[in-house]
Amino acid sequence: MLTLNPRREVLLARNLSASALNEAVSVALAGQEVGQFAHGTHTHSIVVRLRGDLRNDEAQIRALPVRVGESGMVPLGQLAELTTLESVQPIRHESGRRRVALMVNLNTSDIEGWVRRAQAILEEKVTLPDGYIIEFGGQFKRLQEARSRLMIVVPSTLLLIFGIVFMAFGSFRQALLIYSGIPLAVTGGVLALWLRGMPFSITAAIGFIALSGVAVLNGMVMVSCFNRLREEGLGVMEAVLSGAVSRLRPVLMTAMVASLGFVPTAIATGAGAEVQRPLATVVIGGILSSTLLTLIVLPVLYGWFERQKPTGAE
Repeated sequence: MLTLNPRREVLLARNLSASALNEAVSVALAGQEVGQFAHGTHTHSIVVRLRGDLRNDEAQIRALPVRVGESGMVPLGQLAELTTLESVQPIRHESGRRRVALMVNLNTSDIEGWVRRAQAILEEKVTLPDGYIIEFGGQFKRLQEARSRLMIVVPSTLLLIFGIVFMAFGSFRQALLIYSGIPLAVTGGVLALWLRGMPFSITAAIGFIALSGVAVLNGMVMVSCFNRLREEGLGVMEAVLSGAVSRLRPVLMTAMVASLGFVPTAIATGAGAEVQRPLATVVIGGILSSTLLTLIVLPVLYGWFERQKPTGAE
């Protein structure tokens, strides 16, 4: 540790204050912002300070010029005594254990993938003494915690949606039929993430939840139309064919509004885009596959499930 003790009598003789010494040392070692420059959409600060090798040279620090008056310059070594001392860093503890932290700034959004690769390398090349462990925290730890919460939230949400559908139709069979839209919608979302090379993230999980709601909504529109036509006296196949044609426009409009509205977010490149893109990608890809199911697969499944069941029976 480098300590600086001002020579008070010298400072008084030259009409200087201790703050002048602090400013000279701070600018030389810590740096001072002198301007900014723009690089694309980002603005970076221009900081001036001594080179790394000069900052570690006590002789260079003693020779730092300190301004005296309007034109005079005096070396720092004449105004203060510089002493190098050995010091002890504080020992940090967490949960009763000593802790040493290493900060890492990643240039990738796949935090979990980076951590998995780092763990594999550490297990292969690093042998820790007894009592030592390596833990990854920060954003990776928050990702793990959020994923644990989602393991509760997602099933609860899906069960709630199923309960609402069952209450609306009063038929367990038709509730399952409508619910069949979710797997294909999720498949489309996963495929869209894979095609764009995006990892699974919390925002992507939120997109899957929103996607499930849209898939179920389109299924409810189709099945409600089929049931209404059957109540009017049409047979199962006649109701399916007529209902699929009449509900084509509403289903396509719902899919287009939801998917096109997310296109700007899916191609965003500004601040926060790494959070927005996975959500939008999941919704767009899932809606495309879900629409295919609603328009083609759902009418076929309805006709197969209902052709032997009398109208109004479970």
